Amino acid sequence: FVTVSITQSNNTLTVSGKEAGLGNEEQVHIVVTATAQCINPGDHHPKAANKESVSGAGDFPVQNGKAEFSLSLTATFQPDCTPPMTVVFTDVTVSDAEHGISQSFPGPF
Repeated sequence: FVTVSITQSNNTLTVSGKEAGLGNEEQVHIVVTATAQCINPGDHHPKAANKESVSGAGDFPVQNGKAEFSLSLTATFQPDCTPPMTVVFTDVTVSDAEHGISQSFPGPF
């Protein structure tokens, strides 16, 4: 990966980036995984019920040996993670298994 950026808005994490050195391929398959946690105002980490794994995947076209991608992951909790609690994402991994590359970002985001 040449670049990866991670942004969060409420309970949605967006991971965007560029992969280069792909040669004459038509597309790449990008997978993003993360852990979402509902954190209370005292910065206490959640019980197991307030954590969830989220993931997203997509195929992105390759042009001139490069592919740009953007995937959004949304966490949903039961009960909802409403203020004053906040959603925090950790352990974000971006991968392209076909090319054997993966990049991890511990967070939090």
